[in-house]
Amino acid sequence: MSDKPSKVTTATLRAMKAQQRRITALTAYDHLFAGLLDEAGVDVLLVGDSVATVVQGRDTTVPVTMDQMVYHCELVARGARRALVVGDLPFLSYQVSIEDALRNAGRMLKEGLAEAVKLEGGVEFAPTVQRLVQAGIPVMGHLGLTPQSIHQFGSYRARGQDDAERQRLIDDARALEQAGAFAIVLEKVPADCGRAVTAAVGVPTIGIGAGPHTDGQILVTPDLLGLFTKFRPRFVRRYRELAKDIGEAVRSYCQDVQQGTFPGPDESY
Repeated sequence: MSDKPSKVTTATLRAMKAQQRRITALTAYDHLFAGLLDEAGVDVLLVGDSVATVVQGRDTTVPVTMDQMVYHCELVARGARRALVVGDLPFLSYQVSIEDALRNAGRMLKEGLAEAVKLEGGVEFAPTVQRLVQAGIPVMGHLGLTPQSIHQFGSYRARGQDDAERQRLIDDARALEQAGAFAIVLEKVPADCGRAVTAAVGVPTIGIGAGPHTDGQILVTPDLLGLFTKFRPRFVRRYRELAKDIGEAVRSYCQDVQQGTFPGPDESY
């Protein structure tokens, strides 16, 4: 009997929604963390364009390039055995034309070794989603707060706070489902809106700041671990404060080196 864990696929996520089993997802940007998260049992690893803010130190996700996303995706894909690896399509990699979207999504699978891609937007990108799916590329949608459009929105406020905006999100989710998306991320919407969108579609919804009624949850891993400390969104639960622990460890190392107690006999040949 094989010890190899059962591989998570898009079909697995659909089955999990049907069985009311919650989906766990986290972001990953490198081989080391991909292996750790995968071993811990996370269902989905999203190589998010949040790499721009938490790894590259940028203010928004807009500047990250396609080449950079492919690079990080390939690192993650080689570290994951069980989890479904989803690569984020960055700003202007799919918005210009369907041909661009197909070419770049194909790169994410061929070069980045991703098993699916994610893109932001609703009804207006349904034809793009449909074309990618027709080409054999699984697509995860992303609605609500869409960070690539932050300069258009002008703020990071929650979306779906009034009836009209909530209905638009439902319409967008249905359009993505009809176009063939296998799942939809819902970011920063009221809990009742998250519930309404989840009930309106047959594909899994994965929330981040969307309340407890979605089919799964995702967080940015450096937020969950307390590694990213520039700001803390309300929807983040920090399970550790590793920035503090790392600081203490490095200060102890520096002190030991300065005092001549490292390396000691056990660390010397």
